Amino acid sequence: MNYDKGFSNKQRFVMHWWCNPSLMKRDGIICDGAVRSGKTMSMSVSFVLWAMTRFEGSTFAICGKTVTSLRRNVINDLTAQLRSLGMNVKEHITANYMDITFDRRRNRFYFFGGKDEGSAALIQGITLSGLLLDEVVLMPRSFVEQAIARCSVSGSKLWFNCNPDNPYHWFKREWIDKAREKNLIYVHFSLRDNPSLSKDVIKRYYRLYSGAFFKRFVLGKWTATQGLVYPMFDPKEHTFSGSVECERYAVSCDYGTVNPSSFGLWGWSAGVWYRLDEYYYDSRVQGERRTDEEHYEGLCRLIGNRKVDFIVCDPSAQSFISCIQRHGKYSVIPAKNDVVRGIQLVSECIKAGRIRINRCCTDSLREFTLYHWDEKAGKDTPVKENDHAMDDIRYFVTAVDMQQESPFFALSLER
Repeated sequence: MNYDKGFSNKQRFVMHWWCNPSLMKRDGIICDGAVRSGKTMSMSVSFVLWAMTRFEGSTFAICGKTVTSLRRNVINDLTAQLRSLGMNVKEHITANYMDITFDRRRNRFYFFGGKDEGSAALIQGITLSGLLLDEVVLMPRSFVEQAIARCSVSGSKLWFNCNPDNPYHWFKREWIDKAREKNLIYVHFSLRDNPSLSKDVIKRYYRLYSGAFFKRFVLGKWTATQGLVYPMFDPKEHTFSGSVECERYAVSCDYGTVNPSSFGLWGWSAGVWYRLDEYYYDSRVQGERRTDEEHYEGLCRLIGNRKVDFIVCDPSAQSFISCIQRHGKYSVIPAKNDVVRGIQLVSECIKAGRIRINRCCTDSLREFTLYHWDEKAGKDTPVKENDHAMDDIRYFVTAVDMQQESPFFALSLER
């Protein structure tokens, strides 16, 4: 069966390593590297081919950060590929597993999400013949180690797939750096290892990323964050002055009592979200604190007579969220607070020109020049200073689908 037609040399190696006599005694494989470099498809197809060739009536696990992301990033494309190879795939969506039949062999593949420390309990107790961990660096160590411990069947193997992160990340230090010691194969991918990517797409990735994210996602390097969080922000290129006629409006809020409160008014026009104005109150500078009601009055003045689609608010500001809800005038939602993912999205939007800041938003512009990484933290952590407008901007970008190429920006909310 010529199942590897159209794959790169590196992808073909990943597809075949388990049937290479010199490599068959290895306990598994780790693949890392650039985004969209062809790791996931070759790893997942190879994993299933190995399982269906070596076992019958066995149980396996395919894991992602969440089952939802796993289905989106791995399972949907994988099942289509397997069916094209002549395999019978029956997916049980509510039970989170699929049964695969091929050449009179049948095996079961469970789906697990490793999003937090409590996820380890989900996989505890199961006995596995093999394990595929997709985006393993996004999972807590407790989940990964519990999943590995489940692979107790003779001949079981481990499969790890990820994009690079901080060089001090536990997976880098304990698994990639010790791959030979752990009897694992290590393969590094670049964008050129994915033959399905056109030159134009590769150029787009080079344009979208900068700083540490460029080194990680485009060059595929394990690199530490340092310096400014948004080094690509150029006041000459990413700001504007005056008014803009907008079709839609939204507001983002980072709420503080002792710390500053920062609210941003956003308007959409011709494919760009403009930060039209802002409310920024620092009680330490002003000499007195404001109540929730006083901040709400400031919010209303910021909005004026505009009709806003939503207000996205700091999820920890429950009293202020309740205040907005109590008045019943605006729809308010708690923000997603994945800091690093949010920063990545903001960086992409700045580089793509999908957000612009009014020059009257002086506190936002000030924070862009001061917001920097904590180089001593040993992980991706911005310094918790000069970050209040930065937080509300991040809340906004993660609340709307900035990846849409059309001028419509769909809300991406969990209700």
